[in-house]
Order: sequence, then C-alpha cells, then structure tokens
Amino acid sequence: MRRPYVIVNCAMSADGKTALPSRKQLRISCDEDIKRMYELRNDCDAVLVGIETVLSDDPKLTVKETYVKNPRQPLRVILDGCNRTPVSAQVLNTTTKTLIIVAKGAEKQFDDSHIEVAGCDVDTNGYLDLQSVLELLSKRGVKKLLVEGGGTIIWSFLSQKLVDELFVYIGPCIIGGKDTPTMAGGKGITDENEMISLNLSSVKKIGPGVLLHYKTRP
Repeated sequence: MRRPYVIVNCAMSADGKTALPSRKQLRISCDEDIKRMYELRNDCDAVLVGIETVLSDDPKLTVKETYVKNPRQPLRVILDGCNRTPVSAQVLNTTTKTLIIVAKGAEKQFDDSHIEVAGCDVDTNGYLDLQSVLELLSKRGVKKLLVEGGGTIIWSFLSQKLVDELFVYIGPCIIGGKDTPTMAGGKGITDENEMISLNLSSVKKIGPGVLLHYKTRP
C-alpha cells in the first residue's frame, strides 16, 4: 500500500491525560514545545484530526507566523464519517485548504473552493478505513502526514501499525479522573501479546517538561 509517512504528536500530563475530566481542552505544552509543534506541522504536507476534536476544540490547524517565518501551511484533513463539520468551524477558514474525508454516500459539499469533501470506504466496524484514507492522501501528493488527535484517532493509527514516529510531550502536572481523555483512547488491547511496541529514539528536556521521541518497531 502506498501511504504517507505518518507522525503522531501530542502533549499529556504526567499521568497520561490530555484534557480536563470534562473533556475541555487545556494547555499542557510550554512555549518551547508549542514552537516545536508548529515547526513540525510546517514540515508536514498535511495535518489530520478527527471530527470530535473539531467539535470539542475548534482548532485552526494552521501554522502561526509568530513561531514559523513564512509558513507553508499544510493541508488540513478531518476524518468525519457522517459529515458533521459545521460551516462555522475555524478549520474551514480561508488560510489554507481543507479536506474532509467522509463515508461514501455522505459527500455533502461546501460552497467554498478551498474546501473539498471526499468519500472513503469504511471498515467492518463502520469507521473510515484508515488504509483507504492514507491511499487517498497519497494520491493527493501527501508524503508526510501529522496526526494530532484525538485519542481514538491516535489509537486507531497505532493499533493498525500505521505510525512511523511518535512525539509525546509530558508536562509537569497531574490531572486525574478515571474517564479523563488520554493520548490513546479506543478499545485498547485485550491481551498482553497485543501491546504496541515502540523504540525510544530520544529524550529531551523542553522547558519544565520532557519530550519523548519514539519510532515504531517494524
């Protein structure tokens, strides 16, 4: 299968949480790590999130010029099986192009020329088939893809062994809560033999936190 090189980037607390127990987004990264994130985003051809991230956090998924001079702005990709992306979402602003990938048959189009809606196959569980998603992106010239969330999307990429690199910034804080969102959500594994193995490539102190850089094992 032809597919882009896939990088996952996220930030979490020392106890592995990525948001408040209410699921409201909060800032965990320090300024230095935010700059690193924007530089990484700028270096990729596309940045991808799921529809739940769009609905809960309303991100722009652009590169700020205060962090990167003359940014090239990657393609913004939303995995949105039922085409629920609201027209008011900031990810649809005119800064750069947006691709909304939906299940085949749900291709409601937008009037703006910078927004494209593309139909995609679904898997046996009714979710967008990630291999088909990556093939679709590859055909559109995406060679390096940055996946930023949410937890279910990250889990899906990891569990299907579609991740090449993983960056995790750990902030010096504890959030708690048994139902608080974590870096990788989804159904998780059912047996220790299903654990997803990683190779730790580097550990770097950034501001008050630490950045872990992993590469996936073949």
